[in-house]
Amino acid sequence: MPHPIQPPIIAAKNESRAMPFTKIQPEKIADSVTRQIELLILRGILRPGTRLPSERELAERMGVSRPSLREALSDLQDRGLLVSRAGSGVFVADVLGSAFSPALVQLFSRNDAAVFDTIAFRRDMEGLAAERAARLASDTDLKVINTLFERMQAGNTTVEEEAQLDAEFHLSIIEASHNIIMLHMMRSMYDLLREGVFYNLRIMFQQSDTRAALLAQHAAINAAIQSREPRRARSAIESHLDYVEQALRDHQKSEENERIAQMRFETETSK
Repeated sequence: MPHPIQPPIIAAKNESRAMPFTKIQPEKIADSVTRQIELLILRGILRPGTRLPSERELAERMGVSRPSLREALSDLQDRGLLVSRAGSGVFVADVLGSAFSPALVQLFSRNDAAVFDTIAFRRDMEGLAAERAARLASDTDLKVINTLFERMQAGNTTVEEEAQLDAEFHLSIIEASHNIIMLHMMRSMYDLLREGVFYNLRIMFQQSDTRAALLAQHAAINAAIQSREPRRARSAIESHLDYVEQALRDHQKSEENERIAQMRFETETSK
C-alpha cells in the first residue's frame, strides 16, 4: 500500500528568520511629551491660541525633567505646532487659521447666493454632526452642550452676544461628534459661521416671535442629543436650518415688496 505524501518540513531555524520581529527601542521621554501634546492639539483639546503652563508647571504635571520638556517644545515649535512669544510664553499655533479671509467672509455675508449656500452646507454638516453626537458624545460633551443652551435660554444678551452663543452651541455639537476632520474643518470656518449667524439673527430679529421660535428649535436639538436619539437630532438640526433659510427668504421678499411699493408711492406723489 503506498504511503501518503507528507508535506515538506521547513526547518524551524529558517522559519524563525523569516518572521518580521525587530528589537524594541525604548522611547525617549521627549518623544513621549511630543506625542501627548500632538494628540491634545489633534483632538481639539488644546486650541489655537491656548497658552501652555509655565515650563516648571508643565514639567511637574507631565512628570518629566525640564530638559526633556524643552526638547519636546523645541521640536513642536520647529514643526509649527507651537509658537513662543517673548515675555508671554508658549502658545498653540494657529495652524489652521480661518478658511476664508476676513474680506471674503464679509463678502459672503452680503451675497444672497453665498448666504444660502452657507446654510445648505451647515445643514448637511451639522445634521451629520448632531447624529454622531447623539451616538458618540461623552457625558461631559452633553454637559457642555446643555450649559450653552441654558445660557441661550437665560437671555438678557445683545444680538452680538446671542450670535456668539448660537455659534458656540453649534460648534459644541460638532466637537461632540468626535470626528477630527470635521472638528478642525468647522473650526477653521468659525469666522464665517459667526458672521453668518450674526447676519441671520440681525435680520430675523426684525420679525415677530423669531427669538421664541429659534429658542424652541435649539431646545429640540439639545433634547434629542441629550436623550441620545441620532435621527431625531439630525432632523432637529435640519428643521432649524430650514426655518432659518425660509425666514431669510421671507425677509428678502418683504424687502423687495417694500422697494416696489416705494416706487409706486413716489410715482403717485409726483403726479
